[in-house]
Amino acid sequence: MSHTAHIRSHRKPRRTATSTIAMRAGVAGGVLSTLAVAGASSSANAAEPVTQTVELPTLTADLAAQVAQSAEVTQQAAADYQLKAERDAAAAKAAKEAKADLAEAKKKAEARKKAAEEARKAAAERAARNAERPSLQSTTTASAPASGSVATVISFLKAQVGDAYVMGATGPNAWDCSSLVQAAFRQVGIDLPRVSQDQSTVGTDIPLSQIQVGDILYWGAKGSAYHTGVYIGNGQYLDAANPSKGVVIQDLSGYPATGAVRVL
Repeated sequence: MSHTAHIRSHRKPRRTATSTIAMRAGVAGGVLSTLAVAGASSSANAAEPVTQTVELPTLTADLAAQVAQSAEVTQQAAADYQLKAERDAAAAKAAKEAKADLAEAKKKAEARKKAAEEARKAAAERAARNAERPSLQSTTTASAPASGSVATVISFLKAQVGDAYVMGATGPNAWDCSSLVQAAFRQVGIDLPRVSQDQSTVGTDIPLSQIQVGDILYWGAKGSAYHTGVYIGNGQYLDAANPSKGVVIQDLSGYPATGAVRVL
């Protein structure tokens, strides 16, 4: 026996092929077991979202309802705001139109007031003129001379034939129609009004079929006559006609008078 026979050997026992294969099989089995567990765990984990997605439609429906309700509230608020804006605009327009109507009414009222005042003044002036006319008629009638007066008037008028016609002139070489008539009757002491309108209102009204020498003829309405002359007989009258004719004798048939008055 060797002196070393009693000493245990330090070498590791040699593994056999069978043990190696078994170990490897165990390792593989462990790995497969691990993979199986992991797979099972993964399958379990993969199944969980399926369980969670069942609740999602409920949550989404609630959110959609809330969004729809919020949108409806927003639309209603917008509609209310638009309605208020339209009402405010309509009220402002109505107020503006009412203000314009009031201004127009005031303007018309002022115009009517002014027209009424002018009409009142015109009526007062006509009344004053009418009040003066009777006094004038009485004066001229009372101061009319007796005999020879007509001849004096006609003589004066014929002496002016050929003189010029000038509006506003009062002689001695230029006349207008009323100034010539006034100057002629002044020769016999009758002071006639200066203008044709007033000369047509003095004395006594005479129908044109009954006129006599010395009667005053007028053209236009009584009280607003625009021309006067004096009848000299034989269907003729003498007047200061116009700028182109001057003082002339004319046939009454060519330019018939409107009316006649007598102061002599």
